[in-house]
Amino acid sequence: MTTTFLVVGGTGKTGRRVADRLRERGLPVRITSRRGSPPFDWGDRGTWARALTGVDAVYLTYYPDLVVPEAAADIRAFTELAVAFGVRHLVLLSGRGEEEAEACEGIVREAGTGWTVLRCSWFAQNFSEHFLLEAVRAGEIVLPAGTVTEPFVDVRDLADVAVQVLTEPGHDGALYELTGPRLLSFADAAADISAASGRDVRYVPVSAGEFAAAAVGQGVPEAEVGALTELFARVLDGRNSSVTADVERVLGRPATDFAEFARDAAATGVWAR
Repeated sequence: MTTTFLVVGGTGKTGRRVADRLRERGLPVRITSRRGSPPFDWGDRGTWARALTGVDAVYLTYYPDLVVPEAAADIRAFTELAVAFGVRHLVLLSGRGEEEAEACEGIVREAGTGWTVLRCSWFAQNFSEHFLLEAVRAGEIVLPAGTVTEPFVDVRDLADVAVQVLTEPGHDGALYELTGPRLLSFADAAADISAASGRDVRYVPVSAGEFAAAAVGQGVPEAEVGALTELFARVLDGRNSSVTADVERVLGRPATDFAEFARDAAATGVWAR
């Protein structure tokens, strides 16, 4: 039987990598976005049914984040619809240390179909593709993180794990906490980026309010800034300062170190002036 995969958020940081890996295997993939065909919008439930028609397995991401108030109701409605359309496996991208995300995990577990949860730490690629890219280019990573340490996970590892659990047996009912292999402070991350890029990049700790104002000034959408600021205020408190071996458990190889991520990103020229 040929499985058709739906990648919700298939143009995003994780979704596009998952979709690319599935295509490389010659598997049928449908990706969603608000401007895609068919269009998919978390804010318009009328767009969901067409995306789910004929789908067997779903890689499920939620925008802007599972911590926003409407996330749980949306995840519940989506999973109920997915089960009604015959989806056999849901793979949820979740956040580590987020109570609201854990509530959404519970909804997926109780949906009545196969499930796997990928609970992830901070993405290394946030420094090269998302809201911290311009900060790195400017030479200052400004965050309300103090001296907390984080086991930054490479999104390439996450995508490899997601494809593995989507396409191979043995992962139904599993929760994997995906981290990198070592703990780094944000100052440590800045030092690794400096070493890889040959540029002077430093970490500047600030308050949550100062971070929010700076992010809005850099063009990050206000809704996303609000979610990020609320999230940072709670999870950058040391609760995630531990590593797991779940990447290696699934893939049979060690997780990618942040220094390797930094060297690979620098080689693309993304941090060049």
